[in-house]
Amino acid sequence: MEWLSGASSLLVVVAALAVVHRPLGDFLAHTYTSTRDLRIERGIYRVIGVDPESEQTWQAYARAILGFSLVGMLAVYALQRLQPVLPYSLGLPAVPELLSMSTAASFTANTNWQSYLPESTLGYTVQLAGLVVQNFVSAAVGMAVAVALVRGLAHRRSGTIGNFWVDLVRGTVRVLLPISILGALVLLVGGVIQNFNGFQDIQTLTGAAQVLPGGPVASQESIRLLGTNGGGFFNANAAHPFENPAAWTNILQILLMLLIPSAMPRMLGTMVGDRKQGYAILAVMGVLFLALWAAAMAFELAGAGTAPGLAGAAMEGKEARFGIPGSVLFGIVSTGTSTGAVNSMHDSWTALGGMMPLLAMMLGEVAPGGVGTGLYGILVLSIIAVFIAGLLVGRTPEYLGKKISTTQIKLASLSILITPALVLIGTALSFAVPAVRADVEGTSIWNPGVHGLTEVLYAFTSAANNNGSAFAGLTANTDWFNAALGVAMLLGRFLPIILVLALAGSLAKQDHVPATAGTLPTHKPLFVGLTAGVIILVTALTYFPVLALGPLAEGLVA
Repeated sequence: MEWLSGASSLLVVVAALAVVHRPLGDFLAHTYTSTRDLRIERGIYRVIGVDPESEQTWQAYARAILGFSLVGMLAVYALQRLQPVLPYSLGLPAVPELLSMSTAASFTANTNWQSYLPESTLGYTVQLAGLVVQNFVSAAVGMAVAVALVRGLAHRRSGTIGNFWVDLVRGTVRVLLPISILGALVLLVGGVIQNFNGFQDIQTLTGAAQVLPGGPVASQESIRLLGTNGGGFFNANAAHPFENPAAWTNILQILLMLLIPSAMPRMLGTMVGDRKQGYAILAVMGVLFLALWAAAMAFELAGAGTAPGLAGAAMEGKEARFGIPGSVLFGIVSTGTSTGAVNSMHDSWTALGGMMPLLAMMLGEVAPGGVGTGLYGILVLSIIAVFIAGLLVGRTPEYLGKKISTTQIKLASLSILITPALVLIGTALSFAVPAVRADVEGTSIWNPGVHGLTEVLYAFTSAANNNGSAFAGLTANTDWFNAALGVAMLLGRFLPIILVLALAGSLAKQDHVPATAGTLPTHKPLFVGLTAGVIILVTALTYFPVLALGPLAEGLVA
């Protein structure tokens, strides 16, 4: 019965995405290739002093992203530190310095890692002027980078990859803003709250006193999911009835997370002039997602362990409104799209079931990945796949008519090595440095042993992959985790972006190479299987040792 419920929910999501895939994908392609600007866009360009007709090299594009992101990060930091003097601060104090910096880095990097209780830490002005704004622009930055890489594949003998400011404005104004407004209105109908009521004292049915927080939740909920940001207005995130009231709103939130990432392969196919290429990329994403979902369902329904066995199911940490099927689907979508929102506590999943969200992030979050990040991440992995295929047959590899030479493979390899390095180094330092280890084991880890290792591993995996979800048993509001995870979020976001833009620039300079008898067809099942295999193989070789020490060891013992 649970499998039937889970499969039904999955089919509803797939059917809805299939309906919007073509129109939304074509709309995205039109958005980034149109030569006409909207009136509001022209006004923005005049205000910021940008010539929308000018094109940028990859170096100029990267400088624009880094400069814009730095300004945004400093603004979010300043808002948190100035909170007591801001309107609608709800009487809350200024956020501590290190926590403010970690939060600013988190939302700028599209991670939305929260080491604090949102409803009792941040007032409405900081939420709206700081966090919500970053939810829009950080998502638009990811989309812009993906579009820049697609242009690199599509352009011929060009030294430019577009204009960052145009891509940023168009992604925000034409895509994110209208869809998020529509999503917020539907969520309002579903019961998600939207007010400025602050904290209200109520009396429960049993006569006890309770304080209920209010806030402009629906507006933030929509963009945090659509932009694959994930930070919740309340600490319970999408498990809170004010954020996610019913089973159908749970499905709607899943759709919002998947909407843009699943349509971007169609944009790729349209922009390169071969839509079969987009379908092949989408197939790779789908194969990986289905494998993760099926494995997570199997492990959670098996309920290995004494408590799940007695209860009849692994319901610890899950909302009865959603059950195992709704929780698993939401969890795999959330970690597979770099959203990080949760409607159940991943820390309470079974050991092997909880390993599936971890693997979804370790795969590089390409199933289907975040807005923009999923597409450029899987394109980098596709380049590595065709390079390996070229080695096997002794030919110079090509992808979408571009030769993959030493320069491209170095950039692609460095891009996929950054995140694992951050994860493994951060986890190792947490236990290798005596003073840090004492703090981690004495303050942060409430579940000692292999599960505690998994909690730390999950935290660095989430931060470096810009996901934002957590194994909630870990206390992360410490000097070490605020600093270390903040660094991991920034490096995990911007180092790959720089390398991807450099890759886009190197590809844009090339002319188109005609396909020959030795060219690997990159729109057929062979390529889909090869790319999926390369993604799994790279992950297995990189992370298997630490997984064996954490969730695998815990699962085998259970």
